[in-house]
Amino acid sequence: MDNVTIKNAVAYAEAVHRSKKARMNTVTVRPTSDRIAVQRDEAAEITPGGIVIPGEARDKPVRGVVVAVGPGLLLQDGGRGPMEVCEGDRVVFGTYGGTEVEVEGDTLTVMRESEVLFVE
Repeated sequence: MDNVTIKNAVAYAEAVHRSKKARMNTVTVRPTSDRIAVQRDEAAEITPGGIVIPGEARDKPVRGVVVAVGPGLLLQDGGRGPMEVCEGDRVVFGTYGGTEVEVEGDTLTVMRESEVLFVE
């Protein structure tokens, strides 16, 4: 195996570990209406070419794991609309989507379900 393949394998293993760790975190808050709480993936520290990126220069990740889901949008008839995402789903959203809040020491991004671009 060459160095690039090994680096890719290590990066993949770290991403899987972070994903499992995020799914194991339990959040005791519940978003309102059609909002969801997402734990963003960590930003990459090293590029595929081996360049180290300092913390301030890293882009915000646009992927994450849903850790809490609200009850759904309130409809005119008084019922609730079904949510399309559920806890544990990996989602992709816009770069500036949602609002970051700190809950129990974790930074979560709270956004409306409509800000999710797709579910992986």
